[in-house]
Amino acid sequence: MRWAARLGLMVAAIATLAAPAFGQAWPAKPVKIVVPFGPGGPADIYARIVGQELTSVLGQQFIVENKAGAGGTIGTDIVAKAAPDGYTLLMMSNTLTTNETLLANKPYALLRDLVPVAPVNSSDLVMVVSPSVPAKTLKEFIALAKAQPGKLAYASAGPGTPYHLAGELFATMTGTELLHVPHKNSGEARTDVMGGHVQMMFDAVTAMKSNIEAGQVRALATTGMTRSSVLPDVPTLNEAGVPGYEATIWLGFMAPKGTPPEIVDRLNAEIGEIVAKPAIKEAWARQGAVPMTMTAAEFGSFLKSDIEKWAKVIDKAGLKPQ
Repeated sequence: MRWAARLGLMVAAIATLAAPAFGQAWPAKPVKIVVPFGPGGPADIYARIVGQELTSVLGQQFIVENKAGAGGTIGTDIVAKAAPDGYTLLMMSNTLTTNETLLANKPYALLRDLVPVAPVNSSDLVMVVSPSVPAKTLKEFIALAKAQPGKLAYASAGPGTPYHLAGELFATMTGTELLHVPHKNSGEARTDVMGGHVQMMFDAVTAMKSNIEAGQVRALATTGMTRSSVLPDVPTLNEAGVPGYEATIWLGFMAPKGTPPEIVDRLNAEIGEIVAKPAIKEAWARQGAVPMTMTAAEFGSFLKSDIEKWAKVIDKAGLKPQ
């Protein structure tokens, strides 16, 4: 009996020592960041920026892998089914919160199968048209759309993306009928608008700024309540003819459910420090992105609220779950 008692004490002591050691040992190998969208979009761009910073701080490679398709559900499902060991992360956007309402048969549920880690940033969208579109202002575009119901098309990176929902919100608030043309990713959508194959799209200011400056598209309005710091000469939809209009894109990290809390907390702290760096904030401000910091629990509440917000928009727009 004494031997058994001593053995029990030894096991307990080892377990007690092992718990903090596990947290300290992570990461002991490269960490994969799955971006469920194509290359070149905001999620891809900022996953790589934050990944490089985490690599420097934590001493292991944070490797970005693009797993695009099905409005972000393919890559998200990969992470939802991954081992919850801290070596697979998801870079998500609010596409995934709108998918909770729009996509009825997803193989996962966002808040059931993943855990919130940390937000990264938010940025305005910009409404752009192909140079071939005769409308030079937002009011002119609205008039053109009303004169040709169902004839003007807008591109998006896929159903349920912020770009899609921004278009639906626009159509609902302006009483216009537009044709939605979904693409596999924002890069393809952008190419089709620049080429004149699709007339309009909403895209992240951070991704579209250079195309606007090059004259490849014409900016009509931005989607925040105040003008974008990187496109100060472009009016907001709110001031240019659609009072109350507001839509943004935001990014954040999640992990498979069951990921050890100490790893989630470590990542949350490190990401929070990264996005608060003066050099990062300054660089992102030039791109129109505003850093976001929350605890993992606060980010979870934010996700829940965002799901509820866009569920109301989707219902008002009459969109049916797929």
